[in-house]
Amino acid sequence: MNIGGIILSGGKSSRMGTNKSLLTLQGRAVIEHVEEALQSCCNTVGIVTNDMEQYAHLGLPMYCDRFVDKGPLAGLESGLFHMKADIYVVAACDMPFINPDMYRYLLCQLKTHDAVVPYYDNQLHPLAGVYRACVLPAIQEQLQRDKRKVKSFFNHIDMLQIDTFPGFTQEVLQKHFFNMNYPEQYEAAKSF
Repeated sequence: MNIGGIILSGGKSSRMGTNKSLLTLQGRAVIEHVEEALQSCCNTVGIVTNDMEQYAHLGLPMYCDRFVDKGPLAGLESGLFHMKADIYVVAACDMPFINPDMYRYLLCQLKTHDAVVPYYDNQLHPLAGVYRACVLPAIQEQLQRDKRKVKSFFNHIDMLQIDTFPGFTQEVLQKHFFNMNYPEQYEAAKSF
């Protein structure tokens, strides 16, 4: 089974004021931490970005949005469209502490489902889920109808929502689902 890792890095980082994926933590860019985690549980890893120059140094395949200015759902569509895999593991570029074991756990839950999406801290995390290739038409249909919410296509697929994470400590869960949108969150990440 071919597993592709998709790093979504298409946001404008307007709340952070600078490209959050290139901020450094422990001497490396945040996106490098994300890539390393995905490399350990995927066969291939690619980046969806509309600014390829900034990530050329990583040497990863890069893909632009095919549906321009349609948000993260368009990024997901681009990754699924361009990368050839059976299953896709998705991570946002501003999640520096993702845990590959969490993705392995989600992959084990996939079974016959089209997608597995974690629900943690009273929030659904579709940009930290796993998806089969077969969900692509449902995503495209939503984008063609200008439905931009990432979860807009969930009613059209067999999606399993996971809200129990046996074997994972609260600290690991908090770090895995932590994302940086504001400067104070970046400052907090430095102390993790």
